[in-house]
Amino acid sequence: MKWVGLGIAILVFVFWLIGVFWSDEPDTFDVRERAMAAAGSERDASVAGFTITTAMIEVSRTLLEKPGGYLANDVTPPSVLLDNIPAWEFGVLEMVRDLSLSMRKDFSRSQSQSMENPFLTKAHPQFNMNHRSWLFPSAESYYKEGIDYLREYRSHLVDGQDSDSQFYTRADNLREWLKQVEKRLGSYSQRLSASVSSERINTDLAGDSRARQSTPSARQRVVKTSWWKLDDNFYGARGATWALLHFLKAVEVEFADVLEDKNATVSLEQIIRELEATQQTVYSPMILNGGGFGMLANHSLVMANYISRANAALIELSELLNQG
Repeated sequence: MKWVGLGIAILVFVFWLIGVFWSDEPDTFDVRERAMAAAGSERDASVAGFTITTAMIEVSRTLLEKPGGYLANDVTPPSVLLDNIPAWEFGVLEMVRDLSLSMRKDFSRSQSQSMENPFLTKAHPQFNMNHRSWLFPSAESYYKEGIDYLREYRSHLVDGQDSDSQFYTRADNLREWLKQVEKRLGSYSQRLSASVSSERINTDLAGDSRARQSTPSARQRVVKTSWWKLDDNFYGARGATWALLHFLKAVEVEFADVLEDKNATVSLEQIIRELEATQQTVYSPMILNGGGFGMLANHSLVMANYISRANAALIELSELLNQG
């Protein structure tokens, strides 16, 4: 029994070491450098859509190839015991899904009646596979196929003989995607802010006296995130902002002329700065949940602050793009 106990203790210690190593979040990367490395020439790298497609590919590839690989669907120790990195992965995946949808229905189409790009039509559903699926088929196999379709789309973008695969750097296309991002960031901000109990007035029907909703709800309600979900919400937001940071840096390259024409370059730079702040190192061994003005830090509220500021700047950027 003594040797069995020692063996179990060693196994637990090894699992703990592996878990610590696998729980290290990937670093940010330079979008321009990755685009240049993937391009056959400088001309290819400057083709509209090449940089943002490369950013999508690299973000998705990192999701699958980081230390430990893709962990959200693992059913064996030690990864089945981890929850922070799987939450981070799902945050990244949500941003990839949003952008793949916009790539399919907006960025690659010239008009509302135009044809969808066949590669993006196939890539988009692949990223919507259940992120917990682990056996026949696995989530990774679907995501890898999605990446392959994105590579096909990118290779056709730089093919001078192929006029069917296009990417349009128009202000209205960019604005449509930013509106999706606004809602996503707003949701993260609300979930993070609920780390401390607060009473909220129901504003669901504000602004329209004739509006209705399916079922009645109280005028006021108390919102409080479960203690067990605090770190999941935090790392989900970290993953989403990590992915969005790279996508917006690609937008800075792709839409440089549009942003300059709208005098909106500095607005995008400020959003990127706020998102970079969300990726600062967390020195605490656990996500703290102190009161708003208590003695201990509240990491969720700090993250919500950065996300809310980035979202407010995104709304202003959308308005700038909407102006003539």
